[in-house]
Amino acid sequence: MNTLAMDTSNQIMGVAVLRNGELVGEITTNLAKNHSVRLMPAIDQLMQEVGMVPENLDRIVVAKGPGSYTGVRIGLATAKSMAWALDIPVTGVSSLEVLGYQGRFFDGMVCPFFDARRGLVYSVVYEWQGRNLLPIREEANILMEDLLKELAAKKREVLFLSPDISKHKDLIRKHLGDLAVIPEFPYHLPKPSHLALAGLEKETDDKHNLTPNYLRLAEAEAKWLKAQKGQEK
Repeated sequence: MNTLAMDTSNQIMGVAVLRNGELVGEITTNLAKNHSVRLMPAIDQLMQEVGMVPENLDRIVVAKGPGSYTGVRIGLATAKSMAWALDIPVTGVSSLEVLGYQGRFFDGMVCPFFDARRGLVYSVVYEWQGRNLLPIREEANILMEDLLKELAAKKREVLFLSPDISKHKDLIRKHLGDLAVIPEFPYHLPKPSHLALAGLEKETDDKHNLTPNYLRLAEAEAKWLKAQKGQEK
């Protein structure tokens, strides 16, 4: 089985190809550039390097957010269009879960997060139990300080993983001290090969019903809904 994975949900853009569960190629960049003009060329480059054509693919896996609203939509639109054209299944995976795979061998709580501005983060708390990454706190858009107070009360080691770690490192240390485990920067970048691996463990999604996992409404949509409620009064 040949699997193509793609992640454009945050600043990291990554694509990977697995053949029968083994990684045969991967491209990752950490650049503030437009994913919409770079994703398909990256897929094409990787497919050529591993000696495949799109018709060889059996499955597509895509990171469905949370993260950048535009980035999430780019990835989902591309994955669903390819899956539809090739008549193959597609699977969406939480971008937080992909990042959580970086803590595969950590014996404690794993807290991946993405900065959501204004003191908020998109986050979740996991534990690895054998080969399974299990949530012990559901995904949420939450004030980072509230999350840290909750984690500090558990008095357990927590591995923090985020490409935005530098924005929150001081606050993390303030609340958790030595209980906070913050690795070197490469561990904070989600890998498309982990996305592919996570996707192999999941059921496929309906191509029409696979939707972004924003965790909160885009600001424009939230304002529109607020205005609509005001008109109903």
